[in-house]
Amino acid sequence: MLGDKLVNIKVADIIPNENQPRKTFDPYELSLLCESIKENGVLEPLIVRINGGKYLLIAGERRLKAAKMAGLKKVPCVVKKADDLTADCFAIIENLLRQDLSVFEEAEGINRLITIYGLSCAEIAEKIGIAQSTIESKLRLLKLDNVLRERITAARLTERHAKALLRIPEEKRKETLDIIIAKQLTVPETEEYIDKLLSPKSEQKKPVRKCAIGDVRLFANSLNKMVDTMRSGGITATTTKNETDTHIEYIVLITK
Repeated sequence: MLGDKLVNIKVADIIPNENQPRKTFDPYELSLLCESIKENGVLEPLIVRINGGKYLLIAGERRLKAAKMAGLKKVPCVVKKADDLTADCFAIIENLLRQDLSVFEEAEGINRLITIYGLSCAEIAEKIGIAQSTIESKLRLLKLDNVLRERITAARLTERHAKALLRIPEEKRKETLDIIIAKQLTVPETEEYIDKLLSPKSEQKKPVRKCAIGDVRLFANSLNKMVDTMRSGGITATTTKNETDTHIEYIVLITK
């Protein structure tokens, strides 16, 4: 039994895992790793498990691809005894520790554990050593459609960018993402921009009704009548009118 023993295995005998959480590989990074392998060899072993007469890759697909590019015939591997669930969990853990996965590859890998193996978020959190709230938060990213996911990944935006975009109504997300990418907004700038989009519009002030000329004349007539009535009653009263570009001033002086 090989157990966890380190062995050199033929590249041709290693089968890539179709359930590998990482789906995208940067060609430039692969070329750099290829050159490093040519010079120094594969410094970190791949993780595999026995599958019939072959070896199924658990973790290290990027190293395997680069090793093939470098022309290696054999690569160092650690052979683990693992069932499908254990292998899938280990692949996610290994990639998370190496930060090899995009935010959506992480979410899709976690979702696979739910859909294929029926695990709860709490069970997944225990198996891969991440808080349950973090698991649930990552799964919410899958509410973004595939087009948005691809654009976010291509623009190298972060998980916090994606989470901020989730706050926007679905029909507004594409337009909002266009602006985030075009303006190269940082996470704080993105969150501030989305806060402004979501904040209720300030109520428009009701326009102050301007007095028409007729209204002013009506008021002046009423004031004059009132003063005349006072005079008729024996009260001494005088009125003064001052008019500027912005207002009209009426002063009524009543003798004590």
